[in-house]
Amino acid sequence: MFAVYNGRIDPVEHVSHFNQKMAVHANNEAVMCKVFPSSLSPVAMRWFDALEEASMGSFEELTRTFGARFITYSRVPKPLDSLIFMAMREGETLKTYSDRYWETDNEINGDFEDVAVRTFKVGLPAEHELRKLLTMKSALNMRQLMECIDKYKWVEEDQI
Repeated sequence: MFAVYNGRIDPVEHVSHFNQKMAVHANNEAVMCKVFPSSLSPVAMRWFDALEEASMGSFEELTRTFGARFITYSRVPKPLDSLIFMAMREGETLKTYSDRYWETDNEINGDFEDVAVRTFKVGLPAEHELRKLLTMKSALNMRQLMECIDKYKWVEEDQI
């Protein structure tokens, strides 16, 4: 039913997934607190079992304490520069570059769609056909950029 927290993943993500699974019980603090331990692996369960009885006043306090205990496993968002300075590597396919680019984009906190749309082109080699197209006719949003990329990925795959 639940993804088990193994002590090696982001505790915030774990709590978020737990909350999604328990959405119908979100207003029932007692149920949330009683079920939460069932989402913990033995390592995290030892932490939970060591808590003093009735030491948590709410589910929010429990999850905040949980997050503080396992903070070293929190995912640190990548800075925007990691996207800005990304470039297609020599011999890399458009598919591989775009997959790597979007993965990095997804790891950045904030809404930087306009930056992502504009900087994708800059990471392409100057002689790349997609870069030439995007220079002549800029994509206005992520959807348009993705459509252009998909078109050129198919062309590239046909040539291989």
